[in-house]
Amino acid sequence: MSSIEAIRERVGPARQRLLAHPLYHRMTSLGDVRNFMEAHVFAVWDFMSLLKRLQRDLTCVHVPWIPVGNADVRHLVNEIVAGEESDVDAEGRRTSHFELYVASMAESGARTAPILAAVEAVRRGASPREALGSPDIPAHARDFSTTTFALATHGGTHEVAAAFTFGREDLIPDLFHGLVERLSHEHPGRLATFRYYLQRHIDVDGGEHGGLALRMVEAVCGADPARWLEAAQAAEAAIEARLRLWDGVTAAMESSVPMDLQPAARR
Repeated sequence: MSSIEAIRERVGPARQRLLAHPLYHRMTSLGDVRNFMEAHVFAVWDFMSLLKRLQRDLTCVHVPWIPVGNADVRHLVNEIVAGEESDVDAEGRRTSHFELYVASMAESGARTAPILAAVEAVRRGASPREALGSPDIPAHARDFSTTTFALATHGGTHEVAAAFTFGREDLIPDLFHGLVERLSHEHPGRLATFRYYLQRHIDVDGGEHGGLALRMVEAVCGADPARWLEAAQAAEAAIEARLRLWDGVTAAMESSVPMDLQPAARR
């Protein structure tokens, strides 16, 4: 068994629990999707710090420039950065996937104030932990992003690469896309941007990215058994963290007040 196959076998049970999570069947209304987005947006945000850490470690971002590492890995990282930071919206305008996600939240009626306040706090010099301290941020989203930022800051390159490759790709099943499609027809104009966002991820993350991401893990782990073990642990921890996030979103849905009964300030 190869080292990559060993990681896949290790994370397999957690990954299957994630793909079969009751969250997807629990979501039946536009309000449920809003609740989901208000937590998930923090995962969309912190994903970029994992990616930027990989870009820093696996490409050259210094002056003077020198060639660093494997050219295929550089291509993968830089291509994903370009897609995430400067993709196009439905009108062909340049935007990041994070900004596209926030726009989709605004269109749906979900709250954007907590995530925008967190980003602004970092812009002004706050640490991620400080920025995530607002009581307006769902606790499950705060815990998830705190874990991600700790990995992006203190984890080894091989751990970040493994979490990125096994813990962030292909973890939303087809039934979720079908749900959004149905609700978009039931609520015209409220989820069009979110549908576009999901489709862009399918388009941009497909093809060669998966294979190159595995090659990235192989390149940074090399022949070091300790690195492979730590990479496997990081991959499993990333999926377990996503499971806890989904648990929190599901619990929040169960206890939430329907959106049409909430005061305007909540929206």
